[in-house]
Amino acid sequence: MRVGLVYAHAGPPGRRHRPGIGTHHVARIAAELSRLGHDVRVYERHDDPDLPATTEAGGYRVVRVPVGPSGRTATRGLIPHVPAFSRWLAERWLREWRPDVVHSHFWIGGLAAASAAGRTTIPVVQTFHSLGVEQLRHLGPGYSGPGERIPLERALSRAVDVAVAQSSEEVDDLTRMGLDRTAVAVVPAGVDTERFTPDGESAPREPRRRRILSVGGLAPGHGQEDLIRAMRLVGDAELVIAGGPPRTELDGHAEARRLRELARQVGVGEQVRLVGAQPHEQMASWYRSADVVACTPRYVSAGMVPLEAMACGVPVVGYSRGGVADTVVDTVTGRLVPAGDVRGLGMTLRRLLADEAERFAYGHAAVDRVRCRYTWDRTATALERIYERVRRRGARRD
Repeated sequence: MRVGLVYAHAGPPGRRHRPGIGTHHVARIAAELSRLGHDVRVYERHDDPDLPATTEAGGYRVVRVPVGPSGRTATRGLIPHVPAFSRWLAERWLREWRPDVVHSHFWIGGLAAASAAGRTTIPVVQTFHSLGVEQLRHLGPGYSGPGERIPLERALSRAVDVAVAQSSEEVDDLTRMGLDRTAVAVVPAGVDTERFTPDGESAPREPRRRRILSVGGLAPGHGQEDLIRAMRLVGDAELVIAGGPPRTELDGHAEARRLRELARQVGVGEQVRLVGAQPHEQMASWYRSADVVACTPRYVSAGMVPLEAMACGVPVVGYSRGGVADTVVDTVTGRLVPAGDVRGLGMTLRRLLADEAERFAYGHAAVDRVRCRYTWDRTATALERIYERVRRRGARRD
């Protein structure tokens, strides 16, 4: 089968300090589908003139679409370039290589792919990764997405053949947007179980102090503020926050400064350490260095951080929301607390850090759960079935 993956942002995996979730996700899907014998091409925006127009990588081809400005561009700045991106795709699919199915990622990529495929009758599968309505509901006034995003996502959801959700909560949001439940399939992201494993090196730490690790971007809504406030109830433990800009740029980062000031104000300044973005290939060692990984975002469609932590044999304490609620089994692989319950979060962390036997049991169950349900080959096989279904449906229409 010929599969076109459309990712209208830019950048091959590895150019960033830690690859973005979307970049890494698309690259891994492409590699796994290629391994299954499919002819796969990834379409991304050509933002770097030093890169070639096409590249062979991991058994698939990366095709860089020459639209928009050079350099990294925020999503808001990509909106005006969607029509040109779409026209470029349609021309290539009509005249050159024509995919049997298109799988677009994020709403910008979806708009470009759906418009292009609409001229060709190619079926389209869409993964949003996050939804504007979801972010607006959880962030409220803190939501800063483009005003056009929510109505455009609603229109896009009606233009695709199947929407791929990554959590049960996302399924509910998509059906509330107007999709028929039969047009939504749940396919969680996979984990590299060869990289993320309990065996291997651990990042350095103070041996006598328990460590809580939080992984995610430094921005309102990622939950670090709740964790810092909860540390007052945890006792003698350190909170390590990995994410955001590189360590050398943290002093000039507004959210990093705010979190450090908050830690000082609540009396846990000596217990909170920001280490900045870490290379993806080193993240397993950071997970293994932790006694507990805390996942407290206000919204999360995919539970990648809890899955990576669980694959490393580390229990997770998280908010019962989105991908975290789907991946963490309460009292089996970790603990779930109601979203926003800072006191419950602090007391749960305190109790779990004090019980080594419980952490050991959760860690072992976590590894088993990931290896049985969340490997990349399972993700690719599930997507393959969806592609076959929409391709057959498209063939009947033709």
